[in-house]
Amino acid sequence: MKDDAHTVLECHDVGVTYGDVVALSDVSVSFIRGRIHAVVGQNGAGKTTFARVIAGLVKPASGRVEIEGRAVPTGNVNEARRAGVELVHQSFALPPSFTVAEAMQFGATDGGVYSRKQLETRWQKHLDALDIKVSAGQRIRDLPVETQQSVEIARALVTEARLLILDEPTAVLSPEGAQKLFERVRHLKDIGVTVILILHKIREVLSVADTVTVLRGGRLVEGPIESDGIDAAKLAELIIGPATRALDEDDRAALTGAAIPVHHTQATATDAQSPVLKMNAVSTRSDPEGPPLNAIDLTIHQGEIVGVAGVEGNGQRTLVRAISALADVSSGDIQIDGKDVTTAPMKMRRLSGLRVIPFERNVEGLSLSSALWQNWSIRSLLQKSLVSAIQPTQLRRDCATALDSWDVHYDNVAQHAGSLSGGNAQKVILSREMDEGARLILAAQPTRGLDIGATAFVWDSLRRAKSRGCGILFISSDLDEIMDVCDRIVVMLSGHVAGTFEPPYDLTEIGAAMTGVGQ
Repeated sequence: MKDDAHTVLECHDVGVTYGDVVALSDVSVSFIRGRIHAVVGQNGAGKTTFARVIAGLVKPASGRVEIEGRAVPTGNVNEARRAGVELVHQSFALPPSFTVAEAMQFGATDGGVYSRKQLETRWQKHLDALDIKVSAGQRIRDLPVETQQSVEIARALVTEARLLILDEPTAVLSPEGAQKLFERVRHLKDIGVTVILILHKIREVLSVADTVTVLRGGRLVEGPIESDGIDAAKLAELIIGPATRALDEDDRAALTGAAIPVHHTQATATDAQSPVLKMNAVSTRSDPEGPPLNAIDLTIHQGEIVGVAGVEGNGQRTLVRAISALADVSSGDIQIDGKDVTTAPMKMRRLSGLRVIPFERNVEGLSLSSALWQNWSIRSLLQKSLVSAIQPTQLRRDCATALDSWDVHYDNVAQHAGSLSGGNAQKVILSREMDEGARLILAAQPTRGLDIGATAFVWDSLRRAKSRGCGILFISSDLDEIMDVCDRIVVMLSGHVAGTFEPPYDLTEIGAAMTGVGQ
């Protein structure tokens, strides 16, 4: 059985630089074997760089790494794996066309020739031993996201890893999926695996971790400290500094998980105000992004934030696509700010005030290999005619002005969008989409994967847009977040509206609507 006093990992004065940027500075920390260790911090704090150094993906400019008391050559993945270290990235690496068994064999270190049946038999035993409910013959692309993640973890353990690092493992999971993940992590701990979790949400950290280590600006701020010896408010202050004291009381509760937030104010919109979105019995044809919409009625007034709750994959993406001219409407009509746009192209809808903060900022929201000014300027180009003169110099100036006003941390507007942290990347999208001409904002998972500071910034930005009279459709898989931010909640189930709720919200009733209980 594991010896709780045994050190599994020691980092001594580890430093990493990228040009003039210091990603890690003299980080010295050690972790005890057979425990769950959370590493937390804001975007850009150095968490992922720290994980990649341990896993051999990044060679530090200074310092050394020891595993089980033995110095491990840095910047060498094979040496790290031989020492028992495995890293599961936030972005999954499983080939979608592979079966689960093929993906598992792809991660194995042994050779040999196997039939498909032999592969499935071999790896089904491994999956069953880890209590992962999946058939080894299923295709990766057919699995829900939380099952794909479980297979990623199982594949990482093929080499009998003793130190498993999970980088932002809950960023793509529903609350239920996150709880299942934590159950699996606790099981790994019970069988002697040491787990390091890179996390953002404080409530998740305190619910699963034995110790907490805080990074800020590439430096070690605190830790490892026992999680039962620190409360949420103190941890929030360690992560983002004294600025947390200036947060709204409800936001502080929502961000830290100190309590389930309660919406204190009624919606500011009234039936007398003009709606900025009106959907009348809207149905869509089949859509590659999810189930078709089925006779959706939805109205959003000026100065109102309407939340869309539901288990992911129940039509939320199709809803956004229908409003933004990407999904074909088969019946019903859509109005934006009083104008019928049912058959109008995206350009006309944007001219009517539609703005979109998309589900996947690194895929749908930004071109990571393009310059910041090019990403930001797409707004202007979408709203100009094809014969309009394009003035790159002016666009660069306008971009810099906007990024500065939104407090984006960047070097110059010519740098690639992929060089930014998640929070700063989201701010680029906000600066582009939340301009003075916005009337209807579709905010799809706008805080997913963001740290608590960036999350609070997004919430504040949406509330300021609301105060200017914008109507906002807010989609999130985090019920606590929806209840804190939104004036009204609509639940989607299999492409239709399963319920509409106003504050004070009843979590049980909303949950029942999400799962179809009683229907």
